[in-house]
Amino acid sequence: MLPLSIVKAFFSSDKTLYKYIKNIFGFYPGNIFLYKLAFKHRSNAKELIKGVRMSNERLEYLGDAILSAIVADFLFKKFPLKDEGFLTEMRAKIVNRSQLNKISRKLGLDKFIESDHDSKNLCKSIKGDTFEAFLGALYLDKGYTFSKHVVIDRIINVHYDIEELEKQENNYKSKLIEWAQKEKQEIEFRMVQEKGEGYNKQYLVEVLLNNKAIGNGCDFSIKGAEQIAAEKAYTNI
Repeated sequence: MLPLSIVKAFFSSDKTLYKYIKNIFGFYPGNIFLYKLAFKHRSNAKELIKGVRMSNERLEYLGDAILSAIVADFLFKKFPLKDEGFLTEMRAKIVNRSQLNKISRKLGLDKFIESDHDSKNLCKSIKGDTFEAFLGALYLDKGYTFSKHVVIDRIINVHYDIEELEKQENNYKSKLIEWAQKEKQEIEFRMVQEKGEGYNKQYLVEVLLNNKAIGNGCDFSIKGAEQIAAEKAYTNI
């Protein structure tokens, strides 16, 4: 007799999502509702009783923690002679928002995202957020050990070049500030605009070199926007 998850995959109204997860991640979901919720962006959330909104935010929070733990474990074992600073920097390179946005697109997760029209017109990190929410759903559905194997075997080993990441500079803000101090230049990070409202609010940050704008970035957090702006500015100089 076929397992119930396989039977559901062929006869469920969500069979497209079932088959996608099987093809990309190598397993059939047990609780498909969790994965459907992982794709529901806060801009598309429906209000329930007493103001509670159903979106992927809680799953995103959980997935962020699970991903961080898995990557930390992976790096700890892969680089047994490296110190804490190196491991922390490498983890940041793997889980930073820009990288997760790229991975989400590679995996095709972005094709299932449910969001309102306005959110698509904002600079955003929706794809990376959805990736984390998906991992949160995976953890709740299959447990930590199973999730760890999926992340390492199907994502890190396939979509990351660890040796190349070692060579990449990640903290562009720190790098930019160090350069400015050495060259006796004045660097300023200035938040110049807020886009959207409520769940859609994002921040536009500019980097000023001697009061002249040389880069900008937009993200759901000021810190994230600063890093994006710093990377552009560092490239420009």
